[in-house]
Amino acid sequence: MIRRVVRQSKFRHVFGQAVKNDQCYDDIRVSRVTWDSAFCAVNPKFVAIIVEASGGGAFLVLPLLKTGRIDKAYPTVCGHTGPVLDIDWCPHNDHVIASGSEDCTVMVWQIPENGLTAPLSEPVVVLEGHSKRVGIVTWHPTARNVLLSAGCDNLIIIWNVGTGEALINLEDMHPDVIFSVCWSRNGSLICTACKDKKVRVVDPRKGKIIAEKDKAHEGARPMRAIFLADGNIFTTGFSRMSERQLALWNPKNMEDPISVHEMDTSNGVLLPFYDPDTNVVYLCGKGDSSIRYFEITDEAPYVHYLNTFSSKEPQRGMGYMPKRGLDVNKCEIARFYKLHERKCEPIIMTVPRKSDLFQDDLYPDTAGPDPALEAEEWFEGKNGEPILISLKHGYVPGKNRDLKVVKKNVLDNKAPKKVEEPATPQKPASPQLTKKNEVKLEELLREVKSLRDLVTLQDRRIAKLEDQVAKVAI
Repeated sequence: MIRRVVRQSKFRHVFGQAVKNDQCYDDIRVSRVTWDSAFCAVNPKFVAIIVEASGGGAFLVLPLLKTGRIDKAYPTVCGHTGPVLDIDWCPHNDHVIASGSEDCTVMVWQIPENGLTAPLSEPVVVLEGHSKRVGIVTWHPTARNVLLSAGCDNLIIIWNVGTGEALINLEDMHPDVIFSVCWSRNGSLICTACKDKKVRVVDPRKGKIIAEKDKAHEGARPMRAIFLADGNIFTTGFSRMSERQLALWNPKNMEDPISVHEMDTSNGVLLPFYDPDTNVVYLCGKGDSSIRYFEITDEAPYVHYLNTFSSKEPQRGMGYMPKRGLDVNKCEIARFYKLHERKCEPIIMTVPRKSDLFQDDLYPDTAGPDPALEAEEWFEGKNGEPILISLKHGYVPGKNRDLKVVKKNVLDNKAPKKVEEPATPQKPASPQLTKKNEVKLEELLREVKSLRDLVTLQDRRIAKLEDQVAKVAI
């Protein structure tokens, strides 16, 4: 077989460059909590960074242009009573951010138009349902106000943030700590990586595991799994010999990987950041001082090494800018926000081009900020592909509407229920009152059934505990 020495790719010469010191965010006390999340989230308006906080958990939210030294007294988002473990910006509203914490809660926050002028301690909504710390929060890519959280109680909950309700509760699927959760491109499926060394593909609305692979990576250290645009799954983990690995899987046949690569013997968890427009995956190891990037194609060996950006300082975390926040005039195809011990440093990835014209081969239409579905439609079973926008004339942010939460019931039992239709009226009242009353009656009956199920469950738990106490007494 004759192999070409050099593979043709427009991303072969992508190079990374850190910005100058005056464009960094300095004097930030980045969180020291031992948790393998990115600690940083970015959108076209703000950069959010989890920071050290005495007596609770906090994160900074800085307007992108507020570079330089950040005053110690700069206001934070500080409503959690335990350290913040993960943060995620809403893809459909650049002023809304979710946070998960050691205090077992998820909170959703509305950031003012020009950033914080005073400490923000009142969230728009508190989502309570986990019994242990919440280490993962991630928004649905195409449905408005749908948020997923995963906790150390091995439980995944999917919330309708618009009503403050837990509508899907995936329990008994994961016997151990969940390392990562990722939505598919249209949000119909999720893939998870768990401490039991399994990668699972789950249909959350049916509550079914569609595919799983045992020992996707045989090492004991944490894995990560993400969906690619074509539906394949990309994983990072460790071999039995503690070498860092990356692998590509087809969820329709997970017996053998499409491709596996050994990388090095460093022990930092590899955080994958994926660009669905260019099919480039960037790997940032916690504690590493480099970012490696790979292109994924249909040709063997499928995962092609492109290059490595190296620096002197190790990274404590990393933020990844959505495509609509990049400078297309400079052929910027990715921007990272690297967390040091005391600062945040933007790193710009560029494809060298001589022309100043818009490079449409580098910038196919990308996911815009408009949701394809409302939360109710998604929970009913509908799917929607991302609504794409062109970046030809740059991205102009629209007016973000405030997040409004309409609690559905006065008796907030906080018992997650199976998928149901949240009947939050969006339009003026229609004349068909009888139909509305029927819907309300059905809703109340479901509520009663949910309460009855909860009481039965608690009875079983009490009986079990009484048995255990009796055995101990004997």
